[in-house]
Amino acid sequence: MKRLQILFVALILAVVVVSSSVFVVDERQKALVLQFGQIKAVKEEPGLAFKIPLIQEVVFYDDRILSLETPEIEVTPSDDRRLVVDAFARYRIADLVQFRQAVSTGGIRLAEDRLQGILNAQVREVLGSETVTSNTILSSDRAELMNRIRDQARVRALPLGVEVVDVRLKQTFLPDQNLDATFARMRAEREREAADERARGEEAAQRVRAQADRTVVELQSDAQRQAEIVRGEADAERNNIFANAYGADPEFFEFYRSLNAYRESLKGSNTTMVISPDSEFFDFLKSDSGR
Repeated sequence: MKRLQILFVALILAVVVVSSSVFVVDERQKALVLQFGQIKAVKEEPGLAFKIPLIQEVVFYDDRILSLETPEIEVTPSDDRRLVVDAFARYRIADLVQFRQAVSTGGIRLAEDRLQGILNAQVREVLGSETVTSNTILSSDRAELMNRIRDQARVRALPLGVEVVDVRLKQTFLPDQNLDATFARMRAEREREAADERARGEEAAQRVRAQADRTVVELQSDAQRQAEIVRGEADAERNNIFANAYGADPEFFEFYRSLNAYRESLKGSNTTMVISPDSEFFDFLKSDSGR
């Protein structure tokens, strides 16, 4: 009976020793085997692994891409137009041994604090450079600026054993104290642009009106010239007809002209004429041929 008890206790101790010496590394994790604080093994592949019970311990780290959001910071581009920038980064633990040595027992919290300081410094350095204006930050060149921040932060994060995968600017906006001045400047710029557009429109309208007036004058002059030509030709034709008529029968032509003169002179019912009694005007009325 006593022998069975000893075997049972030995079996329990063996199970405890085996269970404390075996650990599982998940595919989403990396692990360090520490002995009295010193790194003895690095486990980066998923699966079963072993350690010395009671002497060695295992510390697990996330092997996935992690997110880090930075607080809002103010930057001053080269045009002295201050902006508030809200950024975030994607990073992963690339060198587990170097990461452990850099942050010691501070773990991921201390690493993120240091990485946040690196990101803030690079955001200020890139966005505050002489070649960057507020319009550049708010334009399509923003992607290039984010890549510059990522590349510089990646170099400075290498001593932490961290790889900066990506950096993005979530929001970029003006501080509250600058909004009124900015809106006033925007209104002034838009009013100036509107005045320029109106001036250009008025100039174009004047050119159109001047061209139209010129066209009208040219058309009227041409029409008048054509009319004078037609009237001249008509007068010439009329005179030619009169000349031919006079040449065919001078007496009848003279008689016809006198009748037209009577018609034009003796209009209405109360016509008064003062002429000499022996005037030639009424010769056809007084002569036998006229009668």
